[in-house]
Amino acid sequence: MNEAATRSVIVEREIPFPPEKIWRALTQPHLIEEWLMKNNFKPVVDHRFSLNAEWGGVDCQVRMVEPNRTLSYSWDTKDLESVVTWTLTPRGTGTHLRMEQVGFRTDQEPYYRGATVGWKRNFTALEQLLSRID
Repeated sequence: MNEAATRSVIVEREIPFPPEKIWRALTQPHLIEEWLMKNNFKPVVDHRFSLNAEWGGVDCQVRMVEPNRTLSYSWDTKDLESVVTWTLTPRGTGTHLRMEQVGFRTDQEPYYRGATVGWKRNFTALEQLLSRID
């Protein structure tokens, strides 16, 4: 992947929950399904997993796991090869949550636009889930 010729989608939010709670929602398959997609995720480096929705699926592989701090995985679908990285930074009584998806080529405008809208929607669903779980 030529990083110089790619764009990123970045979403950042201050979330009023500790990193440990957010980490659970990012790494437990039954919780991931509630805010993102059906999956067979395991927070283990090199684990290959799939995300599945009515529109199709995404093939992924875990690249980095630093519990309660950083999670990164490849996100490959059709001709899009990208990487999603979550960063959790404790702030006061909450967490600064940052998600960056890197790898949108300049000729992949529909994917880029879809991810820009989709990740904001996913963040909202994630925050709603966090409000419901212990």
